[in-house]
Amino acid sequence: MPAPDEERAASLSTGDFEYPLEERLIAQYPLPERDASRLLLVRRQDGSLADHGFKDLTSLVSPGDVLVLNDTRVFPARLTGHKPSGAAAELLLIERLDVAGASWRALVRPAGKLKPGRVVQVAPDLRVVIGESLAGGARLVHLDTPLPPDEAIARFGRVPLPPYIRRQDDESDRGRYQTIYARDSGSVAAPTAGLHFSDEMLAALRARRVDIAMVTLHVGPGTFRPVEVEDPAQHQVEAEWYRVTPAAAETINEGRARGGAIWAVGTTTVRTLETVVGEDGRIRSGEGTTDLFIRQGHRFAVVDRLVTNFHLPRSTLLMLVAAFAGYDLTMAAYRHAIGTGYRFYSYGDSMAVL
Repeated sequence: MPAPDEERAASLSTGDFEYPLEERLIAQYPLPERDASRLLLVRRQDGSLADHGFKDLTSLVSPGDVLVLNDTRVFPARLTGHKPSGAAAELLLIERLDVAGASWRALVRPAGKLKPGRVVQVAPDLRVVIGESLAGGARLVHLDTPLPPDEAIARFGRVPLPPYIRRQDDESDRGRYQTIYARDSGSVAAPTAGLHFSDEMLAALRARRVDIAMVTLHVGPGTFRPVEVEDPAQHQVEAEWYRVTPAAAETINEGRARGGAIWAVGTTTVRTLETVVGEDGRIRSGEGTTDLFIRQGHRFAVVDRLVTNFHLPRSTLLMLVAAFAGYDLTMAAYRHAIGTGYRFYSYGDSMAVL
């Protein structure tokens, strides 16, 4: 006989993860202060919901707990330019394919008109030559520049804001669409649950004898792709690169051994930890790629607490949260957040699931 959660997993369709949201609740800009956002506290034990400020998180994390953060850094992956005809063209760099950084896997637009051999002029010192088609709708592209490729990207690339932020990026996004602890460049989207942390909050957590561990998962464009099949089991998550250092693994394992709770900040951190945990319950260091799709029926092996933002309907991220908090409680939390005016998505408010 299947377990109850497995029966529920089989009964949920992608349409069950729809919810109505007014455009006004989609945050277009971050708040002036990172840690000024709201925090919806969700308790699985009794199903209660409580409104807090994000700074209250420091009193919710107990001494001896471990807070795990994703230290990936967003790079200016969006290149905008023109074809020789003068028509606009856009590229999103996804994955570097050579050591020098001149060859990339990228998404291009308009894809139908950017045939192999076509050129997009991004700046006088940067043009992009379109190459062959790759898996997943991507293209091979080559950066033609007299500059070191990384310098050209840094100089001419733009912040890859998500599509629901309906404005052009500006200079402030280079700092704010980035966690304060970001250090390992490689993401095309921020691990947004971490955007709320300030230096003062991290210092307060350390003073409270909370251990902080850093893992890395480079976020790809698949994070914004809705699940288009009605049976979530038929959806394939795009693989993303991760790394867990021996020091991070040791910090997390020691925390678990002494009975501390493991707090995962963001769905990317959850996926990383649940990928590298062994059958003995210990975190293993290493690097690789993960296409782990966490949904109803997943048995969490290491994560005890979750800090996350509010996610798109029909998304794998919302399904992960529902797997952790329970479907009914998750959807109740979203209804509460909408009814009380929480700000949604990347620059929006947050939720903590205990």
